[in-house]
This record gives sequence, C-alpha cells and structure tokens, in this order.
Amino acid sequence: MNLAVVLVSPKTPGNIGAAARAMLNMGARDLRLVAPRCDHLDSGAVAMAVHAADLLREARLYPTLREALADRDLSVGTTARLRADLPAPQHPGHLRPLVRAAAAPALVFGPEETGLINSDLEQCQVTVRVPTAEYASLNLSQAVLLVCYEFLQGVDELPERTRKTATREEMEAMYGHLHETMRLIGYTDAVRARHTLRLWRAVLDRALMSSAESRLFRGLLRQVGWKVEDAARRGPAALPPSQGPEPTEGTP
Repeated sequence: MNLAVVLVSPKTPGNIGAAARAMLNMGARDLRLVAPRCDHLDSGAVAMAVHAADLLREARLYPTLREALADRDLSVGTTARLRADLPAPQHPGHLRPLVRAAAAPALVFGPEETGLINSDLEQCQVTVRVPTAEYASLNLSQAVLLVCYEFLQGVDELPERTRKTATREEMEAMYGHLHETMRLIGYTDAVRARHTLRLWRAVLDRALMSSAESRLFRGLLRQVGWKVEDAARRGPAALPPSQGPEPTEGTP
C-alpha cells in the first residue's frame, strides 16, 4: 500500500526517530514532516530509528499540511478527543476497508503536546481513535505503530478497488471555491463561514468524489458566480419577478 505517515510539527528528534522505526516495523516507508521544530536527522533521531535511519534521510519536509497532503486521495486524522462541528473519530477497524481501497492514503499525527488542532482535522476526510483504557494519551511513536498496524497488517482481505478519488489538493481547491461562492451569494457571512464550511466538508467528503466529480461541482460554482456577476452588471430589472430577495428557510 502506498501509505504516507504525516507528522505535523513534531517537537523532539527522538520521537521522529521512534516513529520512523514504528513505520518500518509495519511496512510503511513514506515519512512526511510538516514544519518540524527540530532536526529530524539529529543523532537522537537516528539512534531511536535504529534500522529505519533511511526513512529519516528520505523524509520529505513541507511548510503546510495542505502541501503534504496534496497528492493523497484519502487523509485520516488521529485524535483522542471529540471536537465540536467535526465528525466523531472512528475505530480503526471500521476505517480499514476505506484506507485499503484508497490509492494514496495518508495518516496524519499531531504535535506531541496538543495533537492535531481543528484546522488540521478539517483537512482530513475521516478521523480515527485508537481504543484505550481511561488514560487515552499515547506517545507519538506508539500511535504511529498502532494505527499503521491496523491498516497495514490487519487480517481483513483487501477489498477490490473500483474507483479513484480526488486528491486532497483538488478537494481543498474545491472547498476554497465553495467558500468564495457562499460569500458571493450571501449564503453565509464572515462570522459563520468556517462553521458552515465544516458542515459542507463533512457532507462532501463522505461522497468520496472523483477528480471529474470535483471538477463538475466547481463548474456549477463557476456558473453561479457568472450568473451573479451578470445580474449585477444588468441591474435589478434583469431579474424575473420570481427571483426577488425572498428568504430561504434553513439557510445558514
């Protein structure tokens, strides 16, 4: 499986090295670091990596999570907490068929002190929580080991893959376009825009759109934008009587 492990803003070299070792144990080799706060080739990292030192040397560095996920078609965030406005994390076993059916999945892990923040989790289609006892805090390398095990070494047979989903870059571009269109037509405002977009993300991410479907959706958004601009150019007289400014029930 072409599985990438993405560490967001890791703090200590030892944790990066131990995470690389956990990846090698489970058969993952694509390590991606987003804005690391330390040298991932530090002697402490290499010592903790043991035989996975090559993974450290081959690791790719990115300034943002969006860039790290750009070529992925599925992103799975990790969290131990419920978040308002975000889908609840799922058991790894429930997500295993989805991850194995993806062509280029990514597992995303947050900083050691805080885990992933909401803006990071917004960029993940689904989230996963490792079942634990009451004390749910895992060391970064422990989390990498357990989640990689679930998705790479689990006993379920690989389901037949029938379609290729859009990359995260394509989806993020679509969400940016959707945000602009919502503001353009007055569907939301600056105060409520983030919450509203989160709700739409949850709906559209569940659809697992293909690249062609994401382009189809953006085509609709472009037509909406053109129609609004055309109406603005021609003035109120251009609008049919049925298109008056009537409120729409349930509009955020």
